Amino acid sequence: MIRADTLQPAFGVYVHWPFCLSKCPYCDFNSHVRHQPIDEERFARAFEREIETTAARTAGRTVTSIFLGGGTPSLMQPKTVGAILDSIGKHWNVAGDVEVSMEANPTSVDATRFQGYRAAGVNRVSLGVQALDDASLKSLGRLHSAREALDAVAVARKLFQRYSFDLIYARPDQTAAMWTDELRLAISEAAEHLSLYQLTIEEGTPFFGLHAAGKLKTPSEDMSRILYDVTQEVCAQAGLPSYEISNHARPGAQCRHNLVYWRGQEYAGVGPGAHGRLDIDGSRHAVATEKRPEAWLMRVEASGHGVTTDDILNSEERADEFLLMGLRLGEGIDPERYKALSGRSLDPDRIRILRDEGAIVVEENGRLRVTQEGFPVLDAVVADLAA
Repeated sequence: MIRADTLQPAFGVYVHWPFCLSKCPYCDFNSHVRHQPIDEERFARAFEREIETTAARTAGRTVTSIFLGGGTPSLMQPKTVGAILDSIGKHWNVAGDVEVSMEANPTSVDATRFQGYRAAGVNRVSLGVQALDDASLKSLGRLHSAREALDAVAVARKLFQRYSFDLIYARPDQTAAMWTDELRLAISEAAEHLSLYQLTIEEGTPFFGLHAAGKLKTPSEDMSRILYDVTQEVCAQAGLPSYEISNHARPGAQCRHNLVYWRGQEYAGVGPGAHGRLDIDGSRHAVATEKRPEAWLMRVEASGHGVTTDDILNSEERADEFLLMGLRLGEGIDPERYKALSGRSLDPDRIRILRDEGAIVVEENGRLRVTQEGFPVLDAVVADLAA
């Protein structure tokens, strides 16, 4: 059982590189396309400055994980990555076994650049493959082919001991048989970790407009559930069970940085649109930076940081966030930690009803977790428990 007082100390640093070669039609992340060259040296200096300012607020922390996300961080030159990682090492203590993950797209992968990232200190890569057939990749707006994706995975396998890649399922016209075959191919290429996300239609994206107009048809709710069940069964049989609702790994190969988020631990966010959760003077601060890259850059150059939001979470907000994030995990949550954060216990009647419905399980040691049957309706489970 993972109790609050026995969690390994963890402090993550998330670094957001906001630029992409193109904007995918399903993506609502803070990513931007620029048709003129990016002044990487200027941005690198701004990252270093914001790291310095953030570290001053969190003195004495030991960084256990670093995640370079985006956007497409693999568009950065290795020297830019090296400068950012060196700055983190300069301003914080860094654990000897720190996990340093970097997201990459197959279009920006080549052996020379990956070797440079490894030399800079990256020790884990996460590839945005998204699909393993060309027709689906085209419909998703991806700029690589299935062959290029598999070649990129091969490069990662050769150069990094740890790597992962993402796939999107519940795509238009996808059947259970098609997804089973694709998933088995993915598992044969994966070493230890896969991130498998159901396609969601996010407001403000091109897919949202197409879907609303009836020009993009996604699988029915029943078919989406079948595809989810296929995902769980095929991965579990192959030794990659889910440890989080959308993430699968061999034992001990979980992404340690993402566990920081889901376990409600502390992390700093650096870069345009980055978020953080910092514990300062006994309070949990929810921090966010300016989303627009050039506006963030000018803010940092003027004042040392791009922070636009710095809210102190009250006990109820902290507890709700802990519940929302923690129940995504296969390990579930310790209700005693919820009580310590909120000042109240979870309602035993609501727990009983959800348990009788098969949505949750209460372990003998008191730990509460969502079942595989409950995960497809996780939002409803969380809302019921938090009420």
